[in-house]
Amino acid sequence: FKEVAASVSTGDELSFDEKDSFAPGEATYPNGSHVCELEIDPATGTIEILDYTVVDDFGKVVNPLLLEGQVHGGIGQGLGQALLECCAYEAESGQLLSASFMDYTMPRADDLPAIRFQRREVPCTTNPLGIKGAGEAGAIGAPPAIVNAVVNALAERGINHVDMPLTPNRVWRLATA
Repeated sequence: FKEVAASVSTGDELSFDEKDSFAPGEATYPNGSHVCELEIDPATGTIEILDYTVVDDFGKVVNPLLLEGQVHGGIGQGLGQALLECCAYEAESGQLLSASFMDYTMPRADDLPAIRFQRREVPCTTNPLGIKGAGEAGAIGAPPAIVNAVVNALAERGINHVDMPLTPNRVWRLATA
């Protein structure tokens, strides 16, 4: 730095501004798999997630701790989508009925299971850093993992599809039909 500063003539305007851009020729796609193990209480329809494992390939990881937090947070969002969250509207007027946190259920910290997170780093070949996007990976993989685990648990009753959210009432009705 000292050499660079010394090489600048005194009449030049000094600046630390730098601009650059990179436009990759192709999009990058992460790969992953989510596995959810759960139990359903047949008397109430309540779902308890016992174990949750996710393995992802985001290419070269720049900040592993930040990435793990991103995936954990996304799984929390996905759990909310699968089990709790629902916008309810009044049929006649279209009035939103779940407009406050008194009516709209969201996941809490104690709703989240222990999450085992593994990553594989297969560098991406379409960018110089070898990285792949990770933004929504947890939120995208969690709902189908949870829904498929419930469908699997109810398969012996002939259930092959369940609409979200998987509320205890909805699951109980399916389990006792």
